Amino acid sequence: MGITLLYVEDDREIGSAVSADLRERKYAVRWQQSGEGAVEAAAGCQLAILDVMLPGLDGFTVGQRLKRAYPEMPVLMLSARTSIDDKLQGLEFADDYLTKPFHPDELAARIEVLLRRTGAAEPAPLVLKHLVVYEGNNVIQEAATGREILLTGKQFQIFTYMLRHLGQILTKEQIYEAVWGEAYIEGDKTLMVHIRYLREKLELDPAAPEIIETVRGIGYRVRA
Repeated sequence: MGITLLYVEDDREIGSAVSADLRERKYAVRWQQSGEGAVEAAAGCQLAILDVMLPGLDGFTVGQRLKRAYPEMPVLMLSARTSIDDKLQGLEFADDYLTKPFHPDELAARIEVLLRRTGAAEPAPLVLKHLVVYEGNNVIQEAATGREILLTGKQFQIFTYMLRHLGQILTKEQIYEAVWGEAYIEGDKTLMVHIRYLREKLELDPAAPEIIETVRGIGYRVRA
């Protein structure tokens, strides 16, 4: 079973972007746009992320109610308020306090720290054919021998991006732009070369790949 996060944020643009990023990181997200019903929505969640400035019930009130209902659930407060008084008020009950604007990687890192404290941060490994992938630890092993398969940074970024879209056909443009952060130029062979090296490390028979499938004329797919 994966990790489910309760996320309360009334700003639609911020909420949509943060929810999408967290889902990319393999979290299930219950996004609420107000504090009403947050306690009920938190059932089965492993962590709550609350914006302070909410319509109706503010984040401090919602957080206090969550802590009464679920004392073991970590609560992470988000706020554009930077005053020490606001932070201290939040930390009277919350487990962490992050000021806006923040980088998605920082939010993800704080979530992981809080989940580790509660013992909820270790999702089950992903089994793909002859591979076992421990995404949280960035480790890939052969299932039969336990031998770790070492990838370069770019290889791991490519493979991780494909795992986040397991079963989906991804275009060369999508993969390149996600990993390199720049526009794909038609005819560029960089991605193709990296895929070839990935197959040499991951596939039992690189000439007949079972993990990274080529979809002719479109791109690639990792099958579940």
